[in-house]
Amino acid sequence: MLDNLKKYRILLASASPRRRELLAGLGLPFTVIRPEGVDESWPEGLQGAEIPEYIARSKAEACRATLQADELLITADTIVWLDGRVLGKPADEREAVEMLQALSGRTHQVYTGVCLTTTACQRCFSAVSHVRFASLTDDEIRYYVGHYHPFDKAGAYGVQEWIGMVGVEYIEGSYFNVMGLPVQRLYSELKLII
Repeated sequence: MLDNLKKYRILLASASPRRRELLAGLGLPFTVIRPEGVDESWPEGLQGAEIPEYIARSKAEACRATLQADELLITADTIVWLDGRVLGKPADEREAVEMLQALSGRTHQVYTGVCLTTTACQRCFSAVSHVRFASLTDDEIRYYVGHYHPFDKAGAYGVQEWIGMVGVEYIEGSYFNVMGLPVQRLYSELKLII
C-alpha cells in the first residue's frame, strides 16, 4: 500500500500523541519533528475549516526551508467550532469547565486542516465532523476535567476519553477527525502524492 511514498522519508510535525498514534495506524514509517516558532493565530475573517487549514499551512511553512527533496511533511491543526467561534485549548480548569458547559446538550463542529508538503508541491485539505453532546451535569463536567486534565485539547475534551464515552450522543463524519487526524481522508490524499 502507498508504494508511491517509498521514495519519501515521512515527517510528522506535531506534538500531539493522538496524531502520532493515528498516523502509526496506517503502517507507515515516520519521524516526529517539532516545528519551532509557529504563530498559531489566524487572520481576522477566516471561518470554520479555513482556520485549521491556515494554521496547518503555517506549520508547514515553518519547516519548509529545511525540507529535503526526499521528505514528505505532514502538518495538521484541529479546532472545535461552536456558534461561529473557536473553542481552543483551555488555559485552566475554569475555562475547561466553561467550554464543556457550552458544548453540553448541543452540536458543534470539529475541523481539522492538513497539509502534505514536499519540496515540489503542497496539498492542503480539511475535514469536518459534527459532534452532538448529551446534556452533562456540572458534576460530570468537573469529574472529567479533574481526572483527565484536558488542557492540551481543543474544546477541552478528548472524544476517546471518558467524556466521549458518556457524553457523545453521535458523530456525523470521521471519529478520527475528532481525535485530531482524518485518517481515511489522509490516506486518500497520500495516494495522490507523486
